[in-house]
Amino acid sequence: MENQTTVTYFVLLGFSYNPPVQMLLFFTFSLIYMATLLGNMMIMIVIRSNRNLHSPMYFFLSHLSFLDICYSSVTVPKLLTNFYGSKLISYSGCIAQIYFIFLTGTTEAFILAAMAFDRYTAICKPMHYVQIMNIVFCRLLVGSAWAISSLYSMINTLSLLKLVFCGPNIIEHFSCELPSLLALSCMETLLNRIRFFLTATTLTGSSFFIILASYIQIISTVLKMHSAAAKWKTFSTCSSHLIVVVLFYGTGIIRHMRPTSTSLGIVDEFFSIQYSISTPLLNPIIYSLKTKEVKEAIKKLIAYKSWYHLETRPGEEKNLHKTSTKDHGR
Repeated sequence: MENQTTVTYFVLLGFSYNPPVQMLLFFTFSLIYMATLLGNMMIMIVIRSNRNLHSPMYFFLSHLSFLDICYSSVTVPKLLTNFYGSKLISYSGCIAQIYFIFLTGTTEAFILAAMAFDRYTAICKPMHYVQIMNIVFCRLLVGSAWAISSLYSMINTLSLLKLVFCGPNIIEHFSCELPSLLALSCMETLLNRIRFFLTATTLTGSSFFIILASYIQIISTVLKMHSAAAKWKTFSTCSSHLIVVVLFYGTGIIRHMRPTSTSLGIVDEFFSIQYSISTPLLNPIIYSLKTKEVKEAIKKLIAYKSWYHLETRPGEEKNLHKTSTKDHGR
């Protein structure tokens, strides 16, 4: 099919303020991005290095941290270049950005659903937990999440290639997202909107239903417990996951599931910042503060590294070697 697209690039005008404000935003988002990378990498390293954390719950948490790194890396680097570099993004680059936003965002939704099911199994079916949440099943859940998300992303992005963009080419946002791009098409986008609504509702709805059903069962089980301490411990175990779910689903649904014809300007940017930039930053903070095992593992890792560097400081290493040599001679 002949490519009828006349627009070869788009202009991202999100956060187009005066230079002092742009400088402040540049440093703010740079710090957020670096903290996101370091925080999520710390979670992954801690889980991998600590044998006590080799369980399904932390297996999914490790994948969630990896997804948060990927998710924020899709938009933030381009956002940073927009402040002092070119605000242009090529047509193919825009389509690719939409694809990876869909891929990483949808996979994260499924991972959150898998984590909810894991908590349900651990709390409501503890006697069968090991048999149900075995490593093969956990890997199958993660692999299925990536496969379904890839198919969903391809369905919604390949259909964009059939649209004609003949101008304007200005996107009042800091990244390419489907609602913003559909609003610029010179062709009727009703089929694209219907396709997106049906696929997004099916996938997001199914993952959210799993989370909702899991927590209804969890709450029902917890309320039947006689020990107040047991109730508190169970709720505290699930609270971090619930906070992440609310942050991710709440802002994402408001941004993508409302009519594309309505533009809320700065409000859209705020919601996009929340689920694509702030949530990947907050996830490791929430889990490290609310999950005792992760908090203790991080403390041990930091303490070990500090002790190691103290023991091998330059100069002391030679003195230690001389002392050990003298002792050996004696």
